[in-house]
Amino acid sequence: MAYLDDGQTRAKSKQVGALRGLVPFIRPYRGMVVLAGIALVATASVSLVLPLTVRQVVDGFGADVALLDRYFGYALIIALLMAIGSAVRHYFVTRLGERVVADIRRALFDRVMGMSPAYFERIMTGEVLSRITTDTTLILSVIGSSVSVALRHSLTLIGGLVLLMLTSYKLSLMVLLIVPAVVVPIIVLGRRVRTSSRENQDWIAQSSGKASEALSAVQTVQAFTHEARTRADFADVTEKSFDSARKRIMIRSIMTFIVIFLAFSGVVGVLWIGAHDVRTGEMTPGQLVQFLIYAVMVAGAVGALSEIWGELQRAAGATERLVEMLNADDPVQDRAAPKALPRPVRGQVRFEDVTFTYPTRPDAPSLKGVTLQVEPGETVALVGPSGAGKSTVFQLLLRFFDPQGGAVMLDGIDLRDLSRTEFRSAMALVPQDPVIFASSARDNIRFGRPEATDAQVEEAARAAAAHEFILALPEGYDTFLGERGVMLSGGQKQRIAIARAILRDARVLLLDEATSALDAESERLVQQAVERLGQGRTVLVVAHRLATVKRADRIVVLDHGRVVAMGTHDSLVAEGGLYARLARLQFTDGAV
Repeated sequence: MAYLDDGQTRAKSKQVGALRGLVPFIRPYRGMVVLAGIALVATASVSLVLPLTVRQVVDGFGADVALLDRYFGYALIIALLMAIGSAVRHYFVTRLGERVVADIRRALFDRVMGMSPAYFERIMTGEVLSRITTDTTLILSVIGSSVSVALRHSLTLIGGLVLLMLTSYKLSLMVLLIVPAVVVPIIVLGRRVRTSSRENQDWIAQSSGKASEALSAVQTVQAFTHEARTRADFADVTEKSFDSARKRIMIRSIMTFIVIFLAFSGVVGVLWIGAHDVRTGEMTPGQLVQFLIYAVMVAGAVGALSEIWGELQRAAGATERLVEMLNADDPVQDRAAPKALPRPVRGQVRFEDVTFTYPTRPDAPSLKGVTLQVEPGETVALVGPSGAGKSTVFQLLLRFFDPQGGAVMLDGIDLRDLSRTEFRSAMALVPQDPVIFASSARDNIRFGRPEATDAQVEEAARAAAAHEFILALPEGYDTFLGERGVMLSGGQKQRIAIARAILRDARVLLLDEATSALDAESERLVQQAVERLGQGRTVLVVAHRLATVKRADRIVVLDHGRVVAMGTHDSLVAEGGLYARLARLQFTDGAV
C-alpha cells in the first residue's frame, strides 16, 4: 500500500486470527514452544492447588500444630514450584519472542532489499522502516509476553471455574451468570479497539515517513528556510497519530473499567451470599476462603484477558501489515528458471522498439519505440534535454523496471530471461547523485568488489583521481565518511563512486553525468581513467555537458522519449537539428 493520506485507505484489520501469519516464523522453534508450554501448564496447575492448601489451613487452624506446620510447608513448596515454573516460562517465551522478531525483521529487510525501484514508487521508505521497527515491536510484546500470559490466564480461568463448581455448585452458578456481562463488552468494544489500533499504526508509519524524508533532505529544508513548515507538517501528522492513540486508549480504558467492575462486583456479591452460607453451616470457613480465592483468580483472569485482547488485536493488525509486505508483488521478478548469461560477457546492448512509462506517471511515456544497439567495446553517449529519457535507458538496462513494449537485451538475451544478479554483475554504474555509505573510504570503494585487496582499492582510487584527497583525510583510507558522505565535497563523492565502478571491472560501464561535479583538472584526470577503463568494454554515457562526450564513438540524441539523431559529434553538428542547437548554446556560452 502506498503512503497513506488518511487512516481510511487501508482495509479493516482482520481479527486476531491474523496472528496465524506468525506460525511460519515460530515453527522452527517448536522445542522452545513445547518447553514454555510445559512450564506454563505446570505453573497454572500449581497456582490452582494453592487455594486447596489454604482451605486446609483455615479449617484446621485449631487442629494439631504439626499438621498446621505441614500445610504451611506445602504452601512453601507450592510457592517454590511456581517460582521455578514462572522463571522457566519467562526465559523460553522471552527468548522465543526475541528470536522470532529478529527473524521477521531479517525476512522483511531481505524481502525489501530485493524489491525493484518500481515497488518503492508506491511506498515511502519511512513507512517500510516503521513496519520493520514499530510493528515488529508490537509482535515482540505479544510473543514474548502477551500470548504466554493469555494462555496462563486462560488455563487459570478454566481450572478455576472447574474447581469453583467442585467447591460450591450454587455459588458457581451465580459466578457464571456474570460471565456474559463481562464477555459482551470485550466483543463489542474490542472491535473498536482493533479499528482504532490499525488507524494509529498507519499514522505512526506516516509520521516515520515524514521524519525520514525531512531528515534526508535537511540541508535543502534549511536552505529554503522551510524548517517551520516542515515542523508543522510533522507535528500535524504526529498529533493525528496521538489523537487516534488517545481514542484507542479511551476505548480500552472504558472496556477495562466495565470488565473489572462487573467481575469484582460479582465476586463481592458471591462473597456476601457465601458468608450467609457459612453462618447457616452450609459451608465451612475454609470452603468459603477457597471459593473466594478461586473467584478472585477467575475474575483476575477475565480482567487480564480483556487487557491482553486489545494487545492481541493490535499485534494482529501489525502482523497483517507485515505479511502483506512479505507477500507483496514485485513488478520486476526473475523467472523460475532463468537462462544463463554466456561467459565471457561480450557486452552487446540492444533496445528493440522499447516503450516505457513510469507507473506513477502513466500519462507521460518516457521512451517511445526506442531501438538502439551498442556493440561490444563501443562508447555511446546519450544526450538531450532534461526529461528526454536518457536516465530511463539506464533504469531499464539495470532492469529496475520492465518496459511495457519491446525488449532490452544483453548479448542477445532478453534481460527478463536472465537472473538480475547475474547480468547486473556484468555492469558498473556511476550515478549522477553518488551514494556514499556511512563507512570508511576503503569500504566505500570496495563496495564495487568486496573481495578486492587493499592494493586494488588504492589502484582504483588512483585511476579515479581520488587517491590524493583520500590520503589527506584524517585517517586516510580508513576515515569514516559519515552518513551520505557528509565529510566529502560533491566532486569527491563522485570520484569515490567512479573508483568503485573502476574496481568492479565490469564489461558494461554506465556513467550517468559521472563528471558533472568535478573541477576541470579532476574531470580531465577522470576522463582519461574512463577512457582507459573503456578499452574493450561497452560504455554508455549520459551527459548534459557535450564537451565530455565529443570523443564518443557514437552520440545518440533523445528528445521526448524518441531517438531523433545518431552519429559522431562532428556529423551531428554538421547535420543541424537538436544536437547542433545544444552544442551551439553550450560552446557559444563557454559552457564545458
